[in-house]
Amino acid sequence: MTSLAPDLVGTDSPDVTVEPVGDSPRERRRPALSPSRANDFMQCPLLFRFRVVDRLPEPPSAAAARGTLVHSVLERLYDAPVGERTLAAAQAMVPGEWDRLQEAEPRYADLFAGAGEAGSAPEGAVQEWLEGAGNLLGTYFTLEDPNRLEPAEREMFVETQLEDGPLLRGIVDRLDVAPNGAMRVVDYKTGKTPRPQYQGSALFQMRFYGLVLWRERGEIPKMLQLVYLGDGQVLRAEPQEADLLAVEEQVRTLWSSITQAARSGQWAPRKTPLCGWCAHQALCPQFGGTPPEIPEGAIELTLGIAPEAAAS
Repeated sequence: MTSLAPDLVGTDSPDVTVEPVGDSPRERRRPALSPSRANDFMQCPLLFRFRVVDRLPEPPSAAAARGTLVHSVLERLYDAPVGERTLAAAQAMVPGEWDRLQEAEPRYADLFAGAGEAGSAPEGAVQEWLEGAGNLLGTYFTLEDPNRLEPAEREMFVETQLEDGPLLRGIVDRLDVAPNGAMRVVDYKTGKTPRPQYQGSALFQMRFYGLVLWRERGEIPKMLQLVYLGDGQVLRAEPQEADLLAVEEQVRTLWSSITQAARSGQWAPRKTPLCGWCAHQALCPQFGGTPPEIPEGAIELTLGIAPEAAAS
């Protein structure tokens, strides 16, 4: 989930990033670029560095956690047979899904800690927050009837290697495929529809997915659909080949800039209105801070790029 202003950019599906390398024994994946991290670099190269290379922790936000919860419920809702995909059934799933998410991500348990007696959550705060998730689900049911849909894929991992370019990777919330093979890519946003000046990042994300699917499957998706549950709006776009080629060129240019920053060590901060939601202001030169030293070998491990000093 993104930790940027949820009302401006919505919330993402569970985030897929340039793959970091830690001490976990799990299999390491090749470094790749996701739409979220691409948007990070376009917003602020230093933010990209902090998230991808330094892997600095960020406190979970209630809005982002609620977005993850709603995404989880909507994914699992389609496990139920047609006729049982009701609002009541979806809302009944909320407490159990929240328990499951807390087990998977222990940091979520701290969202409400410290506000009540002896560090406990204030009475009713968690319930009110869960009801907020239920309200977002209620909005979803005003926009779509899940009993009339049979998604081809949910939480679908997508990946493609651009020729002479980066590996692209992401997770699509839902893919619908019509009997004639036409594809519709659906992304849920639990924030409100962004103002026009902030719509670019969301549209870039969807066209990014459209590009990856085109390269994977050889077919351009018929529809890209953003479902904003914060205000019940749906944004739709029918991508043309020229649109996706333009995104591919944008991604190539962006990757060139990332490569240059990684080799030179110059991760320039960029001050924008979104800085108010950044968890790293204390380390940002724009706010009087000093970035930490980059861990040895981190750039090569996370980006597959050798810094100039290491390459010489």
